[in-house]
Amino acid sequence: MRAKSVTEQARRAQIVAAAIEVLAEVGYGATSFKQIAARAGLSSTGLISYHFKGKQELVDSVYAEVRRKFAEFVLERLDRGEGPAAELRAFLRANLRFLRAHRAHMVALAQVRPHVSAADPADDDHREMADLLREGQRAGEFRAFDADTMAILVLALRNGVLARAADHPEVDLDLCERELVTAVELATTKE
Repeated sequence: MRAKSVTEQARRAQIVAAAIEVLAEVGYGATSFKQIAARAGLSSTGLISYHFKGKQELVDSVYAEVRRKFAEFVLERLDRGEGPAAELRAFLRANLRFLRAHRAHMVALAQVRPHVSAADPADDDHREMADLLREGQRAGEFRAFDADTMAILVLALRNGVLARAADHPEVDLDLCERELVTAVELATTKE
């Protein structure tokens, strides 16, 4: 198997970027290769088929690209030196700030998530969140609670806010950020 050339990689990235925009605008069910080709400035849908084995590979590539960009954005903003409580606040804030900066990506992610063939990284998200919560308990920053259950709750709150804000552009993201952080702090910190 030969390695993909720089040109092929650039073309694949161009197609994925166009797919993200189309998915965010019209949704998964209405997205077609014709629309993606037009958005990418391609002469035909055959160029998409050349670079992707089918819709599933394109969907998986969109999902992987959004998750990569999201993880990179959030990791750059984590406050690892300040302790678990500060890291948790930074994580929650970064999630909302990513949505603000990359709304189309978040909408596209929500559109393709049910159709992805790869294992859902939500298990990794849950494990990492539970580990952070346990670390905060050991450091005395968080109250006693079941870290696995609290991880479910924190991620559900975050996911709910992201989903609502992605679907409703009029939602005040600054207010959502403040309320999400406050709710999680009230749920996790000692009195």
